[in-house]
Amino acid sequence: MDEALNITIDPACLQDPPLAIDVIKQLDVFDFCLYLMLTFMACVSLLLYLEQCAYIYKNLPYPKKTTLMWISGAAPVIATMSCFGMWIPKAVMITDMTSNCYFAVVVYKVLVLMIEELGGTNDFLQRFSTETFRVNTGPCCCCCACLPRVHMSRRLLFFLKLGALQYAILKTVLSILSIVLWTNGNFDLSDLEITGTAIWINPFIGILTITSLWPVAIIFMNVNSHLRSINLVPKYAIYQLVLVLSQLQTSIINILALNGTIACAPPFSSQARGSMLSQQMMIMEMFILTLINQRLYRRTYDALPSEEAHDNNHNAKVALQTALVEHDV
Repeated sequence: MDEALNITIDPACLQDPPLAIDVIKQLDVFDFCLYLMLTFMACVSLLLYLEQCAYIYKNLPYPKKTTLMWISGAAPVIATMSCFGMWIPKAVMITDMTSNCYFAVVVYKVLVLMIEELGGTNDFLQRFSTETFRVNTGPCCCCCACLPRVHMSRRLLFFLKLGALQYAILKTVLSILSIVLWTNGNFDLSDLEITGTAIWINPFIGILTITSLWPVAIIFMNVNSHLRSINLVPKYAIYQLVLVLSQLQTSIINILALNGTIACAPPFSSQARGSMLSQQMMIMEMFILTLINQRLYRRTYDALPSEEAHDNNHNAKVALQTALVEHDV
């Protein structure tokens, strides 16, 4: 018992994240090579994204090209922000919130992309006006099989768009508020007291996230069969993977750091070391996803035929076959 009480804790384990110059001074040869390699990955991700933006801008029409630029930029933007957070640990709060705000916009843009690929709002409503949509999808109602199917209408589509858009707006507002409170010392992720601001803001952001993912999932589950020719399924899978890695993985690592599972390594405290590991993992993961995005988005597609054009083509084929049969007779 006395030995346990006499254990001393390194003061660095209780300090704030170190300055960038302190991080550089304590790097050995292996760490320096690792940092350079990760920085190179982040730079390549950003350069590939800029080159892809130039290609999309030249070869795709408006507004599809702006939507694709936003969506394909999720991985390289997160990789770039993670690189800044790796070199400047004190800026992790700002870099993480910048990445999260960008991805909040991407969630809305994914919904917009599916609608635009079907010709826009008017063509989308015309195509599905006579169909019913299933709404028992994740992450809210995947287990509610008893939910009835609903008819697609302009009003329903408006609420679906609003459900995804609210996250992009409120997430940005709450992130700015959190940074303002953090600079004043009122926002601390390790403060789990009921009087702390983080314990109120973060769960509310989690509710907003789930609320925004549900409309996107509803649209995807009901239209993905119409958009297989443009590789919608792998694009949606990449979007979901970025979501899991940037949100769930980071949250798990932060929880482990707060519990002391991730050991302190001066000059990094347990929480600062957890953030550093999270940034390094994110750079490698986003670099791989950026390479995959290059293959998925660097190509052009013909516009999908509308329902009216499809019916006209079908009627023309039937009429031609009838004429040929009569001619043969």
